[in-house]
Amino acid sequence: MTIAIVGLGYVGLPLSLQFARSGVSVIGLDIDTVKVEKLNRGESFIKHIHPADIQEQVGAKRFSASTDFRRVGEVDAVIICVPTPLNKNREPDISYILETGKAIAPHLKKGTLVVLESTTYPGTTDEDLRRVLEAGSSLKAGTDFHLAFSPEREDPANPNSVVAAIPKVVGGFTPVCLQKATALYSRAIKTIVPVSSCRAAEATKLLENIFRGVNIALVNELKMVYSCMGIDIWEVIDAAKTKPFGFMPFYPGPGLGGHCIPIDPFYLTWKPVSSVKARGSLNSPVRSTPPCPNT
Repeated sequence: MTIAIVGLGYVGLPLSLQFARSGVSVIGLDIDTVKVEKLNRGESFIKHIHPADIQEQVGAKRFSASTDFRRVGEVDAVIICVPTPLNKNREPDISYILETGKAIAPHLKKGTLVVLESTTYPGTTDEDLRRVLEAGSSLKAGTDFHLAFSPEREDPANPNSVVAAIPKVVGGFTPVCLQKATALYSRAIKTIVPVSSCRAAEATKLLENIFRGVNIALVNELKMVYSCMGIDIWEVIDAAKTKPFGFMPFYPGPGLGGHCIPIDPFYLTWKPVSSVKARGSLNSPVRSTPPCPNT
């Protein structure tokens, strides 16, 4: 089996190496020529990835990097791991996803599986990416090619984090798409967690990171409040975490940081607001789709 992984950053490169270690032939695609040349020489540009890990897979001819997106025509599956930042107005910027879709679409063949891993709002895979892929390939998702979403779960600051051991959530555009995506990831990941749709998988990633964001902010606020009361927040957390249910410890720090935590809440809040705007006025009694329950 041969797959392509687009975007060789802190998500795409570790995933590429894990698939290669599992016996899958991997073509890593990236628009950065310097990055591609380094990888083909067995050099690492990511702190927690040792050059020896790259050299092993390059030497075994299980991994190679390229800037030539025509090579998508050689593969059975394409996994997209590109950035999803915010624009200057703090709104989701999915341009990297859409440009990647446009680049791979002309080279898709029937039966190819396309999986998006980039963190994004629900609907990106089955609406935005699907539209670009279908337009550029003249193929139909769910019929001619398969489409799925599987959120990345990289933990680059944790030296004990192993890609193969982190459970993988997978949602498909159709039941057959889900089957294909599950079969793909089962080659490299020990535990697969199937969900009902691409949107459920997209929402899962947002929940994971928003949960962290809320609790990081909470514990930082409590540190200041308790400090004014002469209470040691660290002592309080240590005591609270002895509760065997309903509590997870978070610790004071410099604030919300990293690639995802400061960004992901905006991907959730933007979606319903943009849906309402598209239908008329923010003050109009228009429901989102599907309908939200009364609260």
